[in-house]
Amino acid sequence: MEIDDKVIGLLVVGCLTGSILFVLFIKWILSLRRVVPTNMVDIVQRRSQTVSYGKNSGNGNTYYRFPSWIPFIGVTTISLPTSVFDIDLNNYEAYDQERLPFVVDVKAFYRIEDSNIAANRISTFPELLVQLTDITRGVVRSLLAKSNLENIMSERSTYGALFTTAVQEQLQAWGVTPVKNIELMDIRDTRDGKVISDIMNKKKSKIEMESRTEVAENMRKAQEAEIEAGKEVALKKEQATQEVGQKKAAVMKEVGIADEKAKQEVQEQAKTTAEKIMAVEKVNQVKLAEIKKEANIVKAEEEKSVKIISSEAYRESLAINAEGVRKQLELEAEGKLYSKTKESEGIHLEGAARADAEKKMQLASVEAQITLAAKIGENKGYQEYLINIRTVEAQETVGVEQAKNLGRADIKVIANAGDVNTGVKSAMDLFSSKGGTAVGGMLEALKNTSTGKAVLEKITGKETEHNHNKK
Repeated sequence: MEIDDKVIGLLVVGCLTGSILFVLFIKWILSLRRVVPTNMVDIVQRRSQTVSYGKNSGNGNTYYRFPSWIPFIGVTTISLPTSVFDIDLNNYEAYDQERLPFVVDVKAFYRIEDSNIAANRISTFPELLVQLTDITRGVVRSLLAKSNLENIMSERSTYGALFTTAVQEQLQAWGVTPVKNIELMDIRDTRDGKVISDIMNKKKSKIEMESRTEVAENMRKAQEAEIEAGKEVALKKEQATQEVGQKKAAVMKEVGIADEKAKQEVQEQAKTTAEKIMAVEKVNQVKLAEIKKEANIVKAEEEKSVKIISSEAYRESLAINAEGVRKQLELEAEGKLYSKTKESEGIHLEGAARADAEKKMQLASVEAQITLAAKIGENKGYQEYLINIRTVEAQETVGVEQAKNLGRADIKVIANAGDVNTGVKSAMDLFSSKGGTAVGGMLEALKNTSTGKAVLEKITGKETEHNHNKK
């Protein structure tokens, strides 16, 4: 039993140790796994086979980097960039074909085109940079030594293209290609040299000389051109003055002729205009005379009609007034008569009533009055007497009212004989046939006197027949 336990223990320990070793081995294997970055390429050498790993390599970008001491599976690797890298030659001392010293700065841009070729030539990327720097330095030195310094200074871009062409053949053997032309960044003197500064001074003096010569030549040409231009200008001024004088003379001649023609045309037009104005004025005067004549005729006819109408209206007014006064008097007389009649009837009725009341007391007196009334009714003369009395009373009342009205009216009554009552017995006689005859006689009498004629002419607005005949 004891032996068996030991064996089992050893087996267990062996298994555990084997497991640990296996885990460690797997972990070591995984640690050898290599993932190539995007801008890099790894060239792996296995025995006699070379394989590139990286972007666009066709073999992927992962592999296991087993140590080279392991038989059969051990590898060696070289990591190279796939991006563009640059090489600088700063403060590089060079010579031209005349052994004049100077310093240049050169910058080149390269890219690994074939990583396998590059891996076969070098073992690390820094070693490749050293090789490429030497190649670039040799090409620059070789080309500059075959050239003149002044040409190098004036044609930098040309030498950059020459550097690139010369280095391109050598770079192919290293699997590298230039990205663009090598640039000649700067050219300057060495620390103790003055070659380039002397060249620059010479260039400056030459440029200054050429500039001054050019300026002098330009000034000479400018002065000559100014002289020639002055001559041409003076000649052209004289020609222009002559032409202007000729033009002015011709223009003045044409203007004078045109002025004379214009004056003649203006005079003719003025004559025509004056004739037309006179004709128009003549027509206007004739028209005005005719219009004035017609207006006077119309005015005369109008005045005649007005006078006729006025006289007729006055005559009709007098007739109407007379008729109105007559009717008024008749109506007033009838009113008075009717009033008195009614009054008498009232008195009669009152007397009859009293008589009836006092019939017994005054029978004798009433009978006497009845008898008297009967006699009056039978006596026509007595009746007329009573009517005349009433008429006189009515006329008296009318006369009083007329006197009041005449007193308020602006009427003058002139009596030629006797007193007023004799001269005018009644105002109504003025509006009777007798009064009309008297007025007519008065007018005829007025016509026979100068004062009366003047009054009639002023009232009627017409000349009397007597004056008309005198004229």
